[in-house]
Amino acid sequence: MENVLKDMVSAGAGDEESAKQFAKAEEMRATSLQKCSKVQFLVEIMDRMGCKINPQTFFKAQHCNGNINGGFSLNEDGSPSVVLCQNHIQDQEWMDRTMAHELIHAFDHCRAKIDWERDCDQHACSEIRAAALSGDCDWKYEVLRGHFSIPKQHQECVRRRAILSLQFNPMCEGKEAKCVDKVFDTCYKDTLPFPEMP
Repeated sequence: MENVLKDMVSAGAGDEESAKQFAKAEEMRATSLQKCSKVQFLVEIMDRMGCKINPQTFFKAQHCNGNINGGFSLNEDGSPSVVLCQNHIQDQEWMDRTMAHELIHAFDHCRAKIDWERDCDQHACSEIRAAALSGDCDWKYEVLRGHFSIPKQHQECVRRRAILSLQFNPMCEGKEAKCVDKVFDTCYKDTLPFPEMP
């Protein structure tokens, strides 16, 4: 995953606008850690599982290329980290959802040691869980995206967003939908570490 993410991030233009984006992203990151109960819960549960993270270094605000909000990756030493796309995340709710989404990947990696570059099914499962549990598919965001189907809207959104996320992993190329469909029912029902769908 580190190699994939490296291609998606850059230093940005290095101008005043980039500096403002960075400062705003850092401020929103700090607010999420202090005020977003879902983010706080996920950080705490990681600590209890023995996968303690330092939120000050675990999350990195960076300029991102392409249509992504953030990304989970493993550093060269195998430690996990998260990129927060300073040029795409526009408001606090967006930051809260993005951090929760990426923390669910971190949780999944902690409990299952996912091989992100070789196991498309495991990656698909984590994307399904992240989309379902982070708030990415809440009704109001779906309406803003122009998706108005009432029956099984949440499941349709989760499936669509998981497939979109897998498109960034070259190992899953051409089989994104197949991998998502193969594991969807089991992974959609897996709400850990939450007792139920938040």
